[in-house]
Amino acid sequence: MTDNQDLLAMTHVGEDPSKYMKSVTPPIFMNSLHVFDSVDDYFAVDIFKDEYYYGRASNPTVTILEKKMAALEHGSRAVVFSAGMAACAAAILAVCKTGSHVICMKASYGPVQHLLNDFLKEKMEITVTYVDGTDLKDFQEAIRPETDMIILESPSTLIFSVVDLEGVAKLAHEHGIKTYIDNTYSTPVFQKPLDMGIDIVMHTMTKYIGGHSDLIGGVLISKDEEFMQKIMVQRDWFGGVLGPMEAWLAIRGLRTLDVRMQRHYETAMKVAEFLENHPKVKHVYFTGLKSHPQYELARKQQKGECGLMSIEIDGSAEDTAKFVDSLKIFERGCSWGGFESLAIAYTYNWSEEEQAFHNLNRSIVRLHCGLEGAENLIEDLSQALDKI
Repeated sequence: MTDNQDLLAMTHVGEDPSKYMKSVTPPIFMNSLHVFDSVDDYFAVDIFKDEYYYGRASNPTVTILEKKMAALEHGSRAVVFSAGMAACAAAILAVCKTGSHVICMKASYGPVQHLLNDFLKEKMEITVTYVDGTDLKDFQEAIRPETDMIILESPSTLIFSVVDLEGVAKLAHEHGIKTYIDNTYSTPVFQKPLDMGIDIVMHTMTKYIGGHSDLIGGVLISKDEEFMQKIMVQRDWFGGVLGPMEAWLAIRGLRTLDVRMQRHYETAMKVAEFLENHPKVKHVYFTGLKSHPQYELARKQQKGECGLMSIEIDGSAEDTAKFVDSLKIFERGCSWGGFESLAIAYTYNWSEEEQAFHNLNRSIVRLHCGLEGAENLIEDLSQALDKI
């Protein structure tokens, strides 16, 4: 059951109708700057106290969204960005320095690994150790004197492995290492990593926060106010700001986040149970199933599941592509977290090197169960599986 304070955060926190003509919905402040009565007033602006002078530094609509996200994740402050990757890059650059060592989940988001491997390695001589992460020993053995950051994703959004967040946080703090997690899968409704000791939480707001597949955005939240002020200044310098229109759309999405997540959870459970018992499905990756090897840890950390899962087709890569192409309600697309159901043959074009790195074959399909109803989705999956 969702906490009452979470429900208020999604619906009312950060808003003050008395400031905008008693409107139940806050306006979109589509301005790039604010003007002042005097020189002294201009130079007295403090953006950390919700004061405004230039849109790259702060915006009133954006502030409302940030207050909601901070409240939802139990952080001191949230800072929103133009994309999830902008938020991720900001966190890494705020924590790491030239020569830093990073420990990262093997199953983390691909572009994060590209940022580390193909850019930061060359530009900042950052080194990375990739770990499975399902055992605390993976992290313990990877720590070096120069380790500054651990990058987590739990559950991961391809094979849905789960990390012991309290255990990793404790280990990291003993060594002075900052921990970061992509919490997009669970949303603040189902998991609160900051309360388990994680330092920095990131959400791709493109997914469930927005919920309607009509915005791109990211957010960082932490209990460390000094760190978050640093992040706010850094966003100003790098320019990865979220526009007021996107902020307003995210505010709108948050109002229904709880009810949407409950429906995604209910639908995904029925779909996963159907797929687990289908003869043409070799394996279902979903932390809501009791067959998941980390089911008990997931239940300890998560209040529920989102609509995302992966399956391994019992067949060739060509069979897998045929299955995906035969789906009618599930559209073929790379994202997730919106109202619509999606399917992607995630590993279809992977090289042998990529398959070996992740220990997966080319028959993995990632599914997002939208809001079309479990029975409709099961019927669609059933007819597509019958084609192979």
